[in-house]
Amino acid sequence: MRQLDLVVIVVYLVAIAVLGLRLAGRQKTAKDYFVGEGHMPWWTVSFSVVATETSVLTVISVPGGAYSGQGFGNVELALGYVIGRVVVATVLIPLYKRGGFVSAYQYLGSRFGLRLQGLASVTFVFTRLLAEGVRLFASSIPIKLLLDEFGVHASYRVIIIVLTLITVVYTYLGGIKAVIWTDAIQMGLYLGGAILAIAVLSGHVGGDGFAGALHSGHFKLFDTNFDLAHVLTSPFALPTAIIGGAIFAMASHGSDQLIVQRVLATRSLRDGQKAMIASGVFVTLQFAAFSLVGALLWSYNQGKDFKRLGLTSADNLYPNFILHGLPVVISGLLVAGILGAAMGSLSSALNSMSNSTVADIIHSFFRSTPSQESLLKLARVMTLVWAVLMAVFACAFSAGTGNVYLTGLTIAGYTYGALLGAFLLGRLVKRANEVDSIVAFVVTVAVMTYIVRDVKIDVTVAGATVPTAIAAQWLVPIGVVITLVVGGVLSLFHRVPQVHEIPLPGGEPESGTGPGRVAAGAGRE
Repeated sequence: MRQLDLVVIVVYLVAIAVLGLRLAGRQKTAKDYFVGEGHMPWWTVSFSVVATETSVLTVISVPGGAYSGQGFGNVELALGYVIGRVVVATVLIPLYKRGGFVSAYQYLGSRFGLRLQGLASVTFVFTRLLAEGVRLFASSIPIKLLLDEFGVHASYRVIIIVLTLITVVYTYLGGIKAVIWTDAIQMGLYLGGAILAIAVLSGHVGGDGFAGALHSGHFKLFDTNFDLAHVLTSPFALPTAIIGGAIFAMASHGSDQLIVQRVLATRSLRDGQKAMIASGVFVTLQFAAFSLVGALLWSYNQGKDFKRLGLTSADNLYPNFILHGLPVVISGLLVAGILGAAMGSLSSALNSMSNSTVADIIHSFFRSTPSQESLLKLARVMTLVWAVLMAVFACAFSAGTGNVYLTGLTIAGYTYGALLGAFLLGRLVKRANEVDSIVAFVVTVAVMTYIVRDVKIDVTVAGATVPTAIAAQWLVPIGVVITLVVGGVLSLFHRVPQVHEIPLPGGEPESGTGPGRVAAGAGRE
């Protein structure tokens, strides 16, 4: 009967590529390729934002974490993320939408100059290459286990290459429209799978199962341990989740082109703000659904730990239930949903990296205004280049050792603080010029590299002292403070730079000291 599941998976993979291309239509300009000419419905963009930030690891690790004692801690994290997205929607999205940008870093070019814009973009694409390469390999691990159950014994490299090839087809041809529409479909599939799993598990455990999970603490929402060492190192401590999570979301959703690009595809400023805030609500609901799956699995398995269940880790709990606790065809659909989570994050990364490379790096070197046809061809070429590099990196990583999940999480800590700090420096420190911003950016990345790699805090666990890294949510505010302090101090040693007004279509002028804003998909103004 597993053959039916395989048929479902294959049909899904073919259908998602074809459907993405049909919904995208024919791309005629670079702006259409990158932001869909700003014509995408806000709700599809919101779903795409959620799918972009949701990896295979999220789908399988949130239920496993809830099962193992985290309770609804991920929902607590999401509440902080919602606050951060509201700030982004209020403060940063108006800058991007009114400026007609196709890249978040074009604001830095208008405020400070093309050198900082290029530096921020280079930082983004290489950070994204590392993070998504690790993410792609990490996604292949549970997919390999699922395929082994179906009798399909594929290596990690084969899985990586096949996923990349299928994803690059609709990303290369359909651009951001194909990415957004397929993301929305894929989000519906894996979230619908979670709801279906909840329904099946509820039928098995009944009201007693809910009560047992509640009394055992599996519905715990807030971590109210305010010990300083715990707050600094645990992602689920209440101040870390709410305050640190809000600032982390400001960086990930306000200064990371991966997310900003989707919002720029909306029809209006108001639609962009709705898409951003709604994505926070949807993420909260998504975390709640997957956490509920984990709590009900605890009742379903009568509280047995994963070793007694014959599993190697808590992350195998949800995939194991999909394969052995659901009917044939339904399990195939849910496995397809897990594949969709991997493809959604990959397609988003490829399109945003191509966007940033063309709009921020290569485009800045054109002395004359290139044609839209030339920019579109260049955009597609860069999509292929980044797809190849990402697959190569992911395959190379599969031969190494180490915790890929932790590796992927810590990569953002190196650069997010500098990226968000650069935006805030431009908005808050009017004296700061291009040199101040570049020095502050470089110093921040260097200091954060030291903090991420070498700074540990002693935490007492079961009577033993364990050196523990700072929680990822605190890395961003630390980086922001460093950027603002360094840039602010440097700005005191020179005259106030000559400020000229850069007109932003549809809004108020934006003060800037840069050499001019790079227009969306055109030459310099």
